Amino acid sequence: MPANKIAILTFCIALAFPAAALAQVGTNLPDPIPGAPTVTVEHIKVHGVSLEGNLEGDAVDRDVQVFLPPSYATDPSRRYPVVYALHGFWIGAEQWTHEIHVPQTIEGAYAKGAREMIIVLPDSKTVYGGSMYSSSATTGDFENFIAHDLVTYIDAHYRTIPDRNSRGLVGHSMGGYGATRIGMKHPDVFGSLYIMSPCCIAPRIVVPKNGTAFMMPDDPKNDAAIAAMKSPADVANLPFQLHPMLASAAAWSPDPKKPPLYLDLPIGDDKDAVLEKWTANAPLAFIDQYIQNLRRYRAIAIDVGDQDGLKTDTVKLHEALDSYGIANSFEIFPGTHTSNVAFRFQDHVLPFFSKNLSFEVWL
Repeated sequence: MPANKIAILTFCIALAFPAAALAQVGTNLPDPIPGAPTVTVEHIKVHGVSLEGNLEGDAVDRDVQVFLPPSYATDPSRRYPVVYALHGFWIGAEQWTHEIHVPQTIEGAYAKGAREMIIVLPDSKTVYGGSMYSSSATTGDFENFIAHDLVTYIDAHYRTIPDRNSRGLVGHSMGGYGATRIGMKHPDVFGSLYIMSPCCIAPRIVVPKNGTAFMMPDDPKNDAAIAAMKSPADVANLPFQLHPMLASAAAWSPDPKKPPLYLDLPIGDDKDAVLEKWTANAPLAFIDQYIQNLRRYRAIAIDVGDQDGLKTDTVKLHEALDSYGIANSFEIFPGTHTSNVAFRFQDHVLPFFSKNLSFEVWL
């Protein structure tokens, strides 16, 4: 694998995964509200039937954090809507709790008047840093893990309102991609969507023939490190910026006949064919196929920071919905990809679901 091709591809990936999205970063924290009600946190594992047999060897029993509302223990006859919140690339659910500062921001939302809900944070981090919430023989079917396995488990073990109109889906960055993708395909499961700074929603850039517009300094170590990989776990030996490339390939161009990584990279003679597969997984490329599904949602919200590298594509998503007359609220807020995500979660996301989810019990 020529190092210059790796360098070009790395830069293309970076356009879809801003630096702030690739690692845990500090975020601004809203001031705690005195007297805010207390949320209970449960750490559980959920078996992913949809993940069984994945070629990458990722865990099938996934860590999940469940945030139960203040009245859950004291009102045993009450049922609640559920919000499923999807984390971004690399950080995992545990790290995302620190980025969005839960449970403090959940408690703050309740103190400001949001109605009580169950909040569920599943972990979808894989060996390369993220599942892309996609369906792949290599990583497993994380799309259906979220939309089916996880929802089924939560409905069976908690006092939920088991109806699509009482389920919300939100995600940030890679999680925003997941909310977009899963939301388009599963309106039978979810009733309201909130999409935060979604990554990877546009088809990947096709590199010009001369490659000069996208060149980065060559590093022969990249070529040698990838060639030396004997299993996906060997990704630890690679430069960090190559992880998103491998995660994308594992999710969108799996190859069950190509051990030990079981994926195809968009390089060499197969570049165009692989990029076509990646394009087929870009929501802005397939949104036209799911317009009737999107019309079923009670409400859709989209937001992005004015200094976020993903702003352009996020605007395109909003404009695509507008072009079909699908109602959606859209906000460009001050800040970077992550700087104010905790404020957004407390002051926008949870109030949005408080307003748009159904709290009526139909059993």
